Amino acid sequence: MGYFSNTLVIKRRKLLILAAIATAIKLFSLFPDVVEKYYSTGIYPRIAAVQRAAFGWIPFSFGDLLYGLIIIWLIIQAVRLVKRIRNGRADKPYFRQVAFRFIGYALGVYIVFNALWGLNYNRIGIARQLELAAGGYSKDELTSLTEQLALKLNALQPLSLPDREKLRRKKYLFGQSVGAYGLLARERPEFEYVRPSVKPSVYSYLGNYLGFTGYYNPFTGEAQVNTTIPAFARPFVVCHEIGHQLGYAKENEANFAGYLSASVSSNKAVQYSVYFDMYAYAGRYLYRIDSMAFNAVDRLLSPAVRQDREEIRAFFNRYSSPLEWAIDRLYAQYLAANEQPLGKMSYNEVVALLIAYHKKFGHL
Repeated sequence: MGYFSNTLVIKRRKLLILAAIATAIKLFSLFPDVVEKYYSTGIYPRIAAVQRAAFGWIPFSFGDLLYGLIIIWLIIQAVRLVKRIRNGRADKPYFRQVAFRFIGYALGVYIVFNALWGLNYNRIGIARQLELAAGGYSKDELTSLTEQLALKLNALQPLSLPDREKLRRKKYLFGQSVGAYGLLARERPEFEYVRPSVKPSVYSYLGNYLGFTGYYNPFTGEAQVNTTIPAFARPFVVCHEIGHQLGYAKENEANFAGYLSASVSSNKAVQYSVYFDMYAYAGRYLYRIDSMAFNAVDRLLSPAVRQDREEIRAFFNRYSSPLEWAIDRLYAQYLAANEQPLGKMSYNEVVALLIAYHKKFGHL
């Protein structure tokens, strides 16, 4: 009895220690300026560089393997729990033990997640970093932005064709996206990207049914890209995920980092990819505000751009499933819990940054 009592005391102490660390992290996150200075531009770049050095050389996504092993382990644990309940061996001490273990794992994941990357959700933001007055905007400003993006697309579409087939080669795709950040860093050193670690997702085909095009693994520092989507759309996905690697955790900020890099690329196919996405975000907002204004702008698109849009719509419609709807809802909850109350619409907030950028610099 004494042994089990001592074991319970030790477990409680461990939980208290983990809870204290988690509380300290939460309190630290309440001060964005402090997070920006000491974490996002202080210790985090070093953490990220070490992660990419440790896992970047592996030719496949180590993080995907890790996720797969965790899912298998969770399934095994669930089966064991069900068997124990069915066999009548799940008493109160057992459930207490399971509860302690679950809380301990949850606290541990929270601590590691935030220490390795998650605190970037609480930084001051890319707008303040670049001195952009991003905030509200008028319908006229949004309409003007959408028109300019449409004209950009029309001009870039034929120029992007020579390099489109090359984007099917992963090495070329990743190299062009990394190179875009290299060009951006010449003007803005805060976007310097060292020790690249971008890889095709092991779960790309599964991702089509789940509705994702890319994701960042905060535990290994790897950026994973779904390389089965239409080739012309891939470069922006890569640039977006690299934005996450650089510490821009919020989706609108990773979108804007991706825009800043891809838009200065010397590769017209990379440029086309980013303006294609930016038009989609701006157009979605404009349609919600004034569908007639959007339709008027949308008619400006060339037949070739429209064909690209139909291709990507057909691609995602082909893989549409009820599972995607469930994943979308879960992901929206995750975003809301991490300083993005609009859920998946947080991606669209890049529009405010684009308008502020255009106001300051006079171009897109």
